[in-house]
Amino acid sequence: MVVWTIANQKGGVGKTTTTIALAGLLAERGNKVLLIDTDPHASLSYYFGIESEDLDLSVYDLFVQVSSKEQILQSLCPTQYDNIDILPATMGLATLDRSLGTKGGMGLVLKKAINKVAGEYDYVLMDCPPVLGVLMVNALAAADRIVVPVQTEFLALKGLDRMIKTMEIMQGEQDDPFQFTIVPTMFDKRTKASLLAYKKLQEVYNNKVWPGVIPVDTNFRNASVAQKVPSDYAANSRGTFAYNSLLDYLLNQSKKQ
Repeated sequence: MVVWTIANQKGGVGKTTTTIALAGLLAERGNKVLLIDTDPHASLSYYFGIESEDLDLSVYDLFVQVSSKEQILQSLCPTQYDNIDILPATMGLATLDRSLGTKGGMGLVLKKAINKVAGEYDYVLMDCPPVLGVLMVNALAAADRIVVPVQTEFLALKGLDRMIKTMEIMQGEQDDPFQFTIVPTMFDKRTKASLLAYKKLQEVYNNKVWPGVIPVDTNFRNASVAQKVPSDYAANSRGTFAYNSLLDYLLNQSKKQ
């Protein structure tokens, strides 16, 4: 089982879209995919029509009680896609930093939970909130690779700096460095801002940047209204083509890793 965490400490850069697009493509290729929504806003959950506040169990329960494999599986929600399940978020997650942030052993809750269901899925993709806290720490600690979407504009590059520093701090004394890939998103070749931001990304982060780009594509928004993954809603769109290329790249990086 492979775990990818999609994270950035800036909002609005395409984290949820990236999570959903990659999950859809992985499922189309015959993989069983588990999505984990760690954002209290629950955008990933709502995307698939899940009213998370009406659920009895969610990601929140993993943090407040020790859960068995059976309990974790009971917390999962199916989606309209046979190969994609989701562990939904609730607003209760917003209280975790205050209630449990200083409690020992809270940084590996998600990793332990994922390990319990390892035999059930080929890939786990986690969508993160745009703030550093117990949820992001958990998601980073559990990851085999961190995917960092970055909007191609200069304010987003500042957010990337914070994200890189967070990973460096978390790295600490670990022997194995975090494996991460920076993904330029919302690229518009017609604008000077996008072109300059993309050039800056390549100059500063070099081989950590995926050589492609995710373009601006209205099909992403329309797919969310239809509650479909982009590759199902618009299989031949430029956005789907770009995410297919990104997936090939990530799979190749996983093989090397």
